[in-house]
Amino acid sequence: MSPYSQGTVATDPRHSHSIELELHDLNQLFNSMDPSPFNAKDLDHDAEEFIVSWAQEYPLDQPVTLRIHLELWPPEDPTELIQEAIHNYFAYRTKINDLEFTRLMKQGRTSLLIGLPILGACLLLSKMLLGSEAGTWAAVLRESLTIAGWVAMWRPMQIYLYDWWPVRQRGRVYAKLSQMPVEVIRKGLTSVQRVLAEPKMY
Repeated sequence: MSPYSQGTVATDPRHSHSIELELHDLNQLFNSMDPSPFNAKDLDHDAEEFIVSWAQEYPLDQPVTLRIHLELWPPEDPTELIQEAIHNYFAYRTKINDLEFTRLMKQGRTSLLIGLPILGACLLLSKMLLGSEAGTWAAVLRESLTIAGWVAMWRPMQIYLYDWWPVRQRGRVYAKLSQMPVEVIRKGLTSVQRVLAEPKMY
């Protein structure tokens, strides 16, 4: 059974949406194999997938809050460290996604520069060599050259029509998550106990 509960959808669009995580301890949130300092640790794969999947359900222009219900509470309030670690992780994912988008666009340009001359050459050969030819073999060869030319254009068309926008959309989600508010709540406390447990400002 997954330790993560589902997100909650705000009924008033002016209010923040929330993503709720039910955790026993912090090891469920972070990659236990990552030796990095706490505020630079990678998120656990399942936790990241859960957060991103729910964030994608909400409009990008509406705020979202990550609310973590933690059962095993450490000696000191972990909210600030957890928020910093989550923000750092998704900021890193945003940079990686930007690099992926740049590589994809470069691949699209390269594919286009290769595909256009091949398409032109195939259409030109079909017209010049077989334009006046009649018969089955000429028709087959003419159609084959036309198909070959458009096959050469398949990859750039796929990139510029379909592949780029999911990458761009995911990057915007990462950027949003790198700035979202993070609340850590001690699991089992009542609302009154939660208020009394909060540090007082004098």
